[in-house]
Amino acid sequence: MMTMVFAVEEINRNSTLLPGVRLGYRIMDSCDHVHTSLQALFSLVKENETDTRKDRSTRSETLSSCLADSPVPAVIGLASSSPTRAVAHTLGPLNLPLVSYFATCTCLTDKHMYPSFLRTVPSDLFQVRGLVQLVTFLGWLWVGTIGTTDDYSHYGIQAFSNQFKQQGGCLAFHLTIPKSPTEAQIQEMADRLHSSTAQVVVVFATEGQLLDLLLEGTLGFSFPGVRIPGLKEFLLNVRPSPKPGMEFVNMFWEELFGCRLETFKGSVDENSKAAGGKPLCTGLEDLSNTDSGYTDVSEVRISYNVYKAVYAIAHGLHALLNCDSRGDNTGMCEKHKSFTAGQLLHHLKMVNFTNQFNEKVYFDSNGEPVPLYDIINWQKDSKGHIRFVNVGSYDGSAPLGQQLQMKLNTIVWTEGQSQVPISQCSAPCSLGSRQARRPGEPHCCFDCLPCADGEISNQTGSTECTKCPEYYWSDKDKVKCVAGVEEFLSFYDTMGIILVTLTLLGVVLTAIITTVFHHFRATPIVKANNSELSFLLLVSLKLCFLCSLVFIGQPSVWTCRLRQAAFGISFVLCLSCLLVKTIVVLLAFRSSVPGSRALKLFGPSQQRTLILCTTAPQVCLCAGWLLGAPPFPFRNSAYQASTGKIVVECKEPWPPGFYLVLSYIGLLAFLCLLLAFLGRKLPDTFNEAKFITFSMLIFWAVWISFIPAYVSSPGKFTVAVEVFAILASSFGLLVCIFVPKCYIILLRPERNTKKGMTGKYPR
Repeated sequence: MMTMVFAVEEINRNSTLLPGVRLGYRIMDSCDHVHTSLQALFSLVKENETDTRKDRSTRSETLSSCLADSPVPAVIGLASSSPTRAVAHTLGPLNLPLVSYFATCTCLTDKHMYPSFLRTVPSDLFQVRGLVQLVTFLGWLWVGTIGTTDDYSHYGIQAFSNQFKQQGGCLAFHLTIPKSPTEAQIQEMADRLHSSTAQVVVVFATEGQLLDLLLEGTLGFSFPGVRIPGLKEFLLNVRPSPKPGMEFVNMFWEELFGCRLETFKGSVDENSKAAGGKPLCTGLEDLSNTDSGYTDVSEVRISYNVYKAVYAIAHGLHALLNCDSRGDNTGMCEKHKSFTAGQLLHHLKMVNFTNQFNEKVYFDSNGEPVPLYDIINWQKDSKGHIRFVNVGSYDGSAPLGQQLQMKLNTIVWTEGQSQVPISQCSAPCSLGSRQARRPGEPHCCFDCLPCADGEISNQTGSTECTKCPEYYWSDKDKVKCVAGVEEFLSFYDTMGIILVTLTLLGVVLTAIITTVFHHFRATPIVKANNSELSFLLLVSLKLCFLCSLVFIGQPSVWTCRLRQAAFGISFVLCLSCLLVKTIVVLLAFRSSVPGSRALKLFGPSQQRTLILCTTAPQVCLCAGWLLGAPPFPFRNSAYQASTGKIVVECKEPWPPGFYLVLSYIGLLAFLCLLLAFLGRKLPDTFNEAKFITFSMLIFWAVWISFIPAYVSSPGKFTVAVEVFAILASSFGLLVCIFVPKCYIILLRPERNTKKGMTGKYPR
């Protein structure tokens, strides 16, 4: 109030702003209440009627007509949003300007409801935006809210809640401070605050409403403060007076000095005491010796908004009264010019000037000023008194990202702590885990679950785990993706070493048997078993053993194409030799029948032709398969989810090719088994059919069990199963066909004679 008086007197002393015009004022108390505010407005009408309509006998005029004739062209006020809404709603249809210095409710931005309302304080819309930025900047996403019963609190908390939730925040609770709270109500609210997991409370209220709840550590948005030259001296020179209009000063004086103003006539008896034990005031008490918000004008904030409001009205009058464009060169305003409140409102909305504090004062289309705030920290001084310390700023007109400026090292938090408090319903999930919502609770309350295999989370508080790219896998901490471990049947694996050893053993054993047969090629047992077929069979068995090596090691283009073809052709060649050998055995038995020429008709050339004819289809099948749809190296990540490894294997684009190759081998093996089975009861001298039967039974047992094992084996074990089947069947053929003969050649040489072969040698 006194700043307004100071500003009016300062303008009246200014010979350039409103030359020839003096401003006056009329002060009314709203008591921060809607009813009292309207009463004050009506008293203005009553005074107007008394001054200008004393001769009227009727009182049928409406409030609107009375206010329209009011000599007051503009109103400065009010402080609170709810009373301001009531007064602004009444003055709006009359276009009577109402300039508020502290009513910040966003509801007052509605120009349809409040067309004549302006303010020198930013709307809560900007304060809410800054508040949301502040709490998210400090990492507070779990907060409670406290408000009062007025419009400022209601609309402010509603806007904050909506924007805060959009930024990912959650509200833990909401409390409302009653108009006149009892001690029990305050205690109940304090208990609720202490019991909540939220360590941060967002409050929309005035300082006076919070003193019983919050103290040290509070952050608040305040308006920029300035030091108005001459204001302190003006305030200190104020004295109580019995003159009309000094009631507020007198009440303040009595409250500040704890005395009672009784009379201003004559001297005052210093020993006299007023009722209630208070001494009488002299009216000469020194304000400079007091310490209060009245005398502390080092940086005025709300009073500065009042100061700007007075000057805004003065500049509006300056334009309205043509103070810059008088035609008579007197340099004076047209002080006798009549104008309406609507005309002043029009010029007031167009005001745009820079004041002595280098601040541009203007109103936007909604009658709002530039949104500038200081961020204030409530701190205790050495005497335990609360003082306000500037710890940051917020400029709503600055580019996004530059609006909020904070000096965190200057903030003193609750209980004198220097670290920013942590307020969270659930601690952020660590690296390698993700948040899992708790049913029925806000999204800020969650459990932390580890990422699944093949997924990572490399940021704290991740809501989702990120799947690793193809051929990559998560590390043990699920923090980063690493190249997947390639798996194949290596020569250096234990299984690979065992299979290679068995392969080499088979090759060496075949080579030894070949050497033995070659060394004893002139003996009857070698001749009787068709040495040419035996050597060809040994060569094919050696190829069968060697082809298993193609399956071991990292697959390449050539090994993928070679392995199945080598396997198929080697075994067909081997079985073709056995088939011919079985036929020879059967024909040899029939040749002992008088007159039989079967063995002569199936001589060596016919035997070679049959081997060629039975092998040729497999060669053609493998060639067509490799030319049409050859297998190729493929990195199979299907097993990555369970093993974390990428299986490098040979991909077969045409799977029937493999099964046709296997089927043809099975057909030859079946023919060999059938023919050998027919000759199993031949005389002991010709026991070749028994050995072939045994070898074929082993062969069939191996490959029948191979199929389900091959289909169900994962990864490199698929290849291992096939290699094992190749080696097992090869060893079965080698042992059953050749080991018994080597036994006779090396250990029973007496049976390796013509008599022994004819069965005439004693056994």
